[in-house]
Formats: sequence, C-alpha cells, structure tokens
Amino acid sequence: MKNFLITLLLIAILSFIAQHFIEWWSIAAVAFIVSFLFKQKAWAAFIAGFLAIFILWAVYAAMLSSVNNNILANKVADLFQISDNSKVIILYTITGVIGGLVGGFSA
Repeated sequence: MKNFLITLLLIAILSFIAQHFIEWWSIAAVAFIVSFLFKQKAWAAFIAGFLAIFILWAVYAAMLSSVNNNILANKVADLFQISDNSKVIILYTITGVIGGLVGGFSA
C-alpha cells in the first residue's frame, strides 16, 4: 500500500512538472520510470499510473477551462454532440480517461 501511494504521488507530481518542459507524452516516460523503480504487481502499477494521470489531467483541464467560464469546453462538447446538462464534466472525464490510459499502460 505504501509503494502504491508513493508511486501514485510521484507519477502525478513528476508528470505535472515534465509536461511544462517536454511534450504531453512525457507522462508515459515518467509513469514507466517510476513504476520500474518501485516494483509492484502489474495491476497495481496500472491502477497507480491510471489514477495519477486521470486525476492530473481532469483537474488541470477543469482549472484551465474555469478561467474562461468553460466557453471552449462547452463548444467542444457541442461539437461532440454531448447534450447532457453536465457536458463539461463529461468532457473532463473523457480527457482524464485518455491520459489515464496512457499513464496506466506505460506504468
């Protein structure tokens, strides 16, 4: 459990830092390196990588979108024909899942 939390936090923090200096795909390298250094079972490494990047990307997308009152997020949701009342939250979830899958598979 301790390795899982350390892995989760390290992947999230180092990915946040790496994305500011390298391209978006740096999350895969960070998740791979951290999971390699902290040995875990396959499912635990996948879940740690997935959760770390899912939370990072969903929260970061929400923070960036809230600056302009979700104008762009609403337009993108309309483009994908998401007609639910919580279409912005669905868009954040989709963003998190895409990033989470990259982080999870690379971990």
